[in-house]
Amino acid sequence: MATGTNIRTWFEGRWHDEDVPIMRAADHGSWLGTTVFDGARYFEGVAPDLEAHCARVNRSAEALMITPTVTAEEMVDIIREGLRRYPRDAAVYIRPMYWAIEGGHLGVLPKEGSTGFAVCLEEIPMPPPDTATTLTTTRFRRPVLADNVVNAKAGCLYPNNARMLAEARAKGYGNALVADALGNVAETATANVFMVRDGEIFTPIPNGTFLAGITRARHIANLRKEGIVVHETVLGFDDFRTADEVFLSGNMMKVTPVTEFDGTRYPIGPVTRRVREIYWDWAHSGA
Repeated sequence: MATGTNIRTWFEGRWHDEDVPIMRAADHGSWLGTTVFDGARYFEGVAPDLEAHCARVNRSAEALMITPTVTAEEMVDIIREGLRRYPRDAAVYIRPMYWAIEGGHLGVLPKEGSTGFAVCLEEIPMPPPDTATTLTTTRFRRPVLADNVVNAKAGCLYPNNARMLAEARAKGYGNALVADALGNVAETATANVFMVRDGEIFTPIPNGTFLAGITRARHIANLRKEGIVVHETVLGFDDFRTADEVFLSGNMMKVTPVTEFDGTRYPIGPVTRRVREIYWDWAHSGA
């Protein structure tokens, strides 16, 4: 079942006004999980950082040893053509994706050049500004490059995220604050994380265990341009217990306030609200 509605799919050279089948039972991606994707957003007539998301899906494919077949520029053109099928006021989730079709050596290594490609567009509303979540700890951790493809936005990483979310929901929370292999905070199960203390912003420094997101980087650049201090540094769970505000950053929702971490409560504070305002202003500026 799809997450959104009003789905359009670009597959085999053209747009289809439906959620069309794109994989076969014997495709390498179906039975060995060689799939990568990226996610961008269209809302209020803009698609922020669309080119960056299209470039990243090609890097993800290469990390998973899948041969990219569409340039980022071509991908952007395809997506903009598809977005013209929606009203200007629609909120659309944009998902370009690749998968391996044939296996190479021993059937496990993807065969070079044997690649499937599709783009899925689906309407998913943007949440209201004060839509918040809560966090708890989880026993599951982010893997490292030595044992998983953490340098790709790969489908095979998401069952671990699902375990984190299932544990958080069982404890009555909306998401999980997740550690890396050393026990330092990496991100949440679904998004990058920021905390605020004394008017300054802190976020875990990229260490190869999580994707430092495109929206995360955009927030950091926008905030520094506004003169707001942002620290990329090593953070522990106790840092979040003493924070003034906490918020999440991801493509799906852009900015999500956090109101609790394992009993420590936070307001939806002025810095979190300002982060959202700055992002929306930038998105509509055409910069």
